[in-house]
Amino acid sequence: MAEEVPAEVEPKKSKKPIIMIVLGVVALLVLVAATVVATLFLSGAFNPKPPTPEELEAAAEGHGAAKEDCLPQKKEKGGDAHGEKADPHAKPDPHAKPDPHAKPAEHGAKDEKPKADCPKGPPGKVAKNSPELTRFEYTYMQVEREFLVNVSGSKKVMSVQLAIMTHYDDRVFENVKKHDFALRSAIMDTMRMTTDADLVKPEFRKELAQKIRDTMNTLLEKYEDFGGIEDVYFTNFIVQ
Repeated sequence: MAEEVPAEVEPKKSKKPIIMIVLGVVALLVLVAATVVATLFLSGAFNPKPPTPEELEAAAEGHGAAKEDCLPQKKEKGGDAHGEKADPHAKPDPHAKPDPHAKPAEHGAKDEKPKADCPKGPPGKVAKNSPELTRFEYTYMQVEREFLVNVSGSKKVMSVQLAIMTHYDDRVFENVKKHDFALRSAIMDTMRMTTDADLVKPEFRKELAQKIRDTMNTLLEKYEDFGGIEDVYFTNFIVQ
């Protein structure tokens, strides 16, 4: 009886080459992804985009006072049908009849919001309505008390009353009233410099008015950062 020859057992294939291939592919993918991310980072792709001009303008409108809100209000010449100007301080009349020609208020309109803190600036000029060119309103104020001084080196005395003119709004007059004592002292010091020789000059009164105007503006600029007085007039002038 012939002996049976045992069948040769095939050796098991190793799984290590497959694992190494998979790991190699994964490492290659990770390296490619890292390279792409690094390239995008260095090129600034992840940096936040700068705001557009429209966004900057919208942000500026939402915070702080707008430039036009801080500008002085110009008052144009005008009034009602009888030519009378409206008094901004007058209280509304509860018995007054509504104006049939007045335009209705817009739906949803809100009261004007209080202005934010605005930088201190000069008053605004008061504009006139003119179809041809821009003209400005002449506004006058009489200084209440007279000025009485001695003429330098003389026994004469000079007594004057003043009125001032400006193209700017009422803040100029308010500043004059506010600093009345300081202005009176400065004006009288200027007038005391007058001599007998000055009194006989043809342009004496005009020159004195200009000196008083400059004196007042200099003092107002010191305390209020703005003068605004454009002319000084004598409503009474006595030397005796």
